[in-house]
Amino acid sequence: MRTIGDLEVSAVGLGAMTLTQLPDFDSETARRAVDTALQTGITLFDTADSYGPTSEMGVNERELARLLGSRMNDVVVSTKGGHTRHENASWWLDGSPEHLARAARDSAQRLGVDSLPLYHLHRPDPRVEFRASIEALAQLIDDGVVQRVGVSNVDARQLAIASDVLGHQLVSVQNEFSPLRTESLNLLEICEANGIAFLAWGPFGGLRAAQGLGQVVPPFLRVARLHGVSVYRVVLAWMLALSPTMIPIPGGRRPSSIIDSTAAPGLTLEPHELAALNTFAFGSARRPTLVAV
Repeated sequence: MRTIGDLEVSAVGLGAMTLTQLPDFDSETARRAVDTALQTGITLFDTADSYGPTSEMGVNERELARLLGSRMNDVVVSTKGGHTRHENASWWLDGSPEHLARAARDSAQRLGVDSLPLYHLHRPDPRVEFRASIEALAQLIDDGVVQRVGVSNVDARQLAIASDVLGHQLVSVQNEFSPLRTESLNLLEICEANGIAFLAWGPFGGLRAAQGLGQVVPPFLRVARLHGVSVYRVVLAWMLALSPTMIPIPGGRRPSSIIDSTAAPGLTLEPHELAALNTFAFGSARRPTLVAV
């Protein structure tokens, strides 16, 4: 288990975006995925109001709420606002306080909750002063619309602003992190130093990279073969070993993939194995220590 503020959640969450992705989205596949996640102990589900597959907002939230039903009370559903979808399901940004106020309330309604347990600013909007977007999150807490807040896809400067505005009310950061994408290592260290959870999206480096993960990251494949497990399980176990604040949130629709992901916390990697994996990811056998901004 890991913590997000005062919440205790499973060490590996489920990114729900893939549940409604085209071209092969169907409700029965999504139902099996959610049921498997619950049966294997996942208690953190991550969604967003802009997760499609269409330009209609809230598709993924509605589907996740329907699939969880009364079991919503047994898990933590994290959602996000600040992205919008327009014609041809194109992605746009709106981090204005007015939009975030509406978006959070709409998300709560779709998820069927009085107050959102965890709400993230999905991505900074370059047209809106970042501090204004963060102050909008603080207002949502004051209004009782959300209980805890986080930021997503931010850099160290933006995280510093969010911390300044929110203080202890900032409980999580959600950024991309994988053996192929370690640019957020400094944010992981800032989070670790300040008791902020780090939710890692894209832990396998994206769909195309994930399909050939063993070839792209051969040290991870070698370790996987030694343990007789998948390379995906090794990736997640390595990430969990990096920091106690790390919570990977891989997407998944196949029950076998979800079962494999939830087995990662039980995989113990030897020091020499971790050193080899760190060397590939960071160029150093030990996790580099960076200066917090």
